Amino acid sequence: MILPFIWYLLIGVLIAGYALLDGFDLGVGILYPFITKTAQQKAVLRTSIGPVWDGNEVWLLTAGGALFAAFPAVYATVFSGFYLAMMLVLFCLIFRAVSLEPRVQRQRNTAWDWAFFIGSALPALLFGVAIGNIIRGVPIDAQGEFGGTFFTLLNPFSLLVGVLALSMFLKHGAAWVALRTDGALQRRGAKVLSVAHWVFIALFVITTIVAATTQTDQVKRVIDNALGWIMIVVILAGIVLTRWGMARKRDGYAFIGSALDMLGLVGLMAVGNYPNLVPALNDPTRSLTVGNSHSSHLTLMVMGIIALIGVPLVLAYTALVYTKFKGRISSAHTEGYGQE
Repeated sequence: MILPFIWYLLIGVLIAGYALLDGFDLGVGILYPFITKTAQQKAVLRTSIGPVWDGNEVWLLTAGGALFAAFPAVYATVFSGFYLAMMLVLFCLIFRAVSLEPRVQRQRNTAWDWAFFIGSALPALLFGVAIGNIIRGVPIDAQGEFGGTFFTLLNPFSLLVGVLALSMFLKHGAAWVALRTDGALQRRGAKVLSVAHWVFIALFVITTIVAATTQTDQVKRVIDNALGWIMIVVILAGIVLTRWGMARKRDGYAFIGSALDMLGLVGLMAVGNYPNLVPALNDPTRSLTVGNSHSSHLTLMVMGIIALIGVPLVLAYTALVYTKFKGRISSAHTEGYGQE
């Protein structure tokens, strides 16, 4: 069971990495039409994420590939049951990418600005809805196949988690704007962050109360596990650090605090769900778990060797890119990103 557990952990790390890295540029896309007043400010926001946003999405692709290789039964159930939702996310991400190109080519078409917004907001919401269903459980038949429809996924608890995720991405994006821009744009980002922070706290409290009354098994696992308490501490530390950073105008600390909230929430879900990967809503014995849905020992071993080589390289490259493009962005840095 040690190799399946390691891969459960690694997939969780990949999901956390995606939330942490792509979370802020999705948040920037959500804010894009609302906090920019001029073409130069729009170019500044595009420039702030331009060198990194496509690399950030690789973490999602890697997580999907790792899930396919390590837990093929889970991959089959999730990607067939969530097919329409996955297609919506895929089309949104495609339009999001395409929407940036006409702007770089200086086409004055605000429809592409709204395409960038929708391509950022809808995936943020749907990712949260998907996580909500993984926490709540989905109907699974005796053959291990999803037994519901697209509208089965749109249940109240999962929609609540989706809105929480949307607020989390929005807050993370505002923290990035406050950290990476200057002047009026930086002040607007800080103002949005101040509001989004309290909205996130309120939604987190509401979701926690609802989960405590409806998802009792997951809550019990969190309470009975020291890692669960560590994740709670990480979330609370992130909330405090974000607020402290805003109060002291230390934008870097506010961004780190927002990142801690994301990592803590993903960790909390992982602790609460283990050993389930996809809980069965109708019959717990049909749940897909770490123990009954993993690949062969040889497959997991070979993948582990590849991960030992590849993951450090990816982390080193990611660190290099973010180090190379650190610092605040002003209109002087927007050449090539469409100032119109």
